[in-house]
Amino acid sequence: MSEQSHPILYFDGVCGLCNRSVDFIIKRDANRDFRFAPLQGETAKSELSTTDIENFNTLILQTESRLYRRSAAVVRILWRLGGAWALLGVILWLIPLPLRNLGYRLVSMSRYSLFGKKESCRIPAPEERDQFLD
Repeated sequence: MSEQSHPILYFDGVCGLCNRSVDFIIKRDANRDFRFAPLQGETAKSELSTTDIENFNTLILQTESRLYRRSAAVVRILWRLGGAWALLGVILWLIPLPLRNLGYRLVSMSRYSLFGKKESCRIPAPEERDQFLD
């Protein structure tokens, strides 16, 4: 895992829910800390294990020190966004990890039927381009 100053959020690039989550984070990331990379892209191939890449049901947050998956990634994203979002992250963190991940898995299993699936990965807007990795 390479060292980087910005956390990287790996997401399913064709998932409607995942893309909406990226939009949500971009709008609230005042310092533009986050970088985004689709699990289908080159950055994911060079930084993640084959198991992580093949599991499109898993949101992964890469920080300088480690990888966080599923609900642990969601909690840390909320903490990093700060304010009321950080408080929501604390509340989620208080829920035992197995229970949090069960909820995460239930949503992830039906995300395509609920939020749609795109034919190709998200193309960032020009003003977002510097936050996206291939």
